[in-house]
Amino acid sequence: RFRRGVRALRHLQHLRLDSARCESGLHFLCAAGKCFRHESEGSGDITAVAHKAVPNPVLYCTILISFVASGLLTRPSRFAYSRQGAMKIIDTHQHLWDMDLFPYSWCHAFPALNRSFRMADYLEAARGLGVEKTVYVDADVDEPYILAETRTVLSLADRTDNPLEGVVASSRPEHEDFRHYLDQIAGHPKLKGVRRVLHTQPDELSQSGTFIENIRSLSEYGLSFDVCVLARQLPIALDLVRRCPDVRFVLDHCGNPLVKEKLLEPWRRYIREIAGCPNVVCKVSGLVANADPQNWTPEDLRPFLEPVLECFGRDRVVFGSDWPVCTLAASYARWVGALSALTRSESEENRSKLFHENAVRVYRLN
Repeated sequence: RFRRGVRALRHLQHLRLDSARCESGLHFLCAAGKCFRHESEGSGDITAVAHKAVPNPVLYCTILISFVASGLLTRPSRFAYSRQGAMKIIDTHQHLWDMDLFPYSWCHAFPALNRSFRMADYLEAARGLGVEKTVYVDADVDEPYILAETRTVLSLADRTDNPLEGVVASSRPEHEDFRHYLDQIAGHPKLKGVRRVLHTQPDELSQSGTFIENIRSLSEYGLSFDVCVLARQLPIALDLVRRCPDVRFVLDHCGNPLVKEKLLEPWRRYIREIAGCPNVVCKVSGLVANADPQNWTPEDLRPFLEPVLECFGRDRVVFGSDWPVCTLAASYARWVGALSALTRSESEENRSKLFHENAVRVYRLN
């Protein structure tokens, strides 16, 4: 009986716990009158639970069948299922870096990130979550390697063995040769925009005449600009946005609010002001990276998510994982599960806009 049960379990390994429907990360199995609890981060590996919690494989198979009937187990597919129905995901903030190819000096300050994160790693992290397409966002490669890295990522986007559909390339708008750089990469169908990391730079960097004129030129190339600033730098970002009305801006990480410190103001006021500019879209990403990495809960994120949804509306928000930076505080699955739980009361249409539909429009994904 034991061997037959093990064989049955092997046939059932393709079934996975639906992370969106098990948002608390607590999965309960009842067998032989005992209740077993398994802690997880939404990995969905039910076989690990079975091995530790249920010594009787035949009885366990019976429990699995009941789980299938109740909808707690689903087959992996292109969709992630929530309580309200099927949900497709476009991840608009995927990072990749290969330290065998290029240096990323900023990673030295973060030991957990100071290694290569390649497409295969991303696919494993996103497995079973319903991610259909992704947008790569600049990973702040060391400046001499910007053009080579951009060409490498665009070549990766040309391949058909991964979900990469858009590229937001690294750039240096503060330099006079910015247009020359754009001329070397423009025209590639997967190039959607550029970014200059500003939250690590002096405030005056984005206020120079050269910077502003170069950002204005993006409209001629049909490219957007991802804005990555600290919460206190939002007024500077607002000034840039107002000076470039013909350029589409994407505000990364909800403007990087101080989630850990639970400091809503003046961030909330700044969000209201920048949302008043119709050429700005807000990326719902980075919240977990700004939270207490050891103790955050979805409810810690709610006070910062709700003003974004209220001020930008449901048509100007897009989902981003911020992987692998998010792993400093949460797995990819845990972040998706938290956001799914926080938006549970939204209509299916609005959830689809956040997780999928708006990204198609904002980043012009075919």
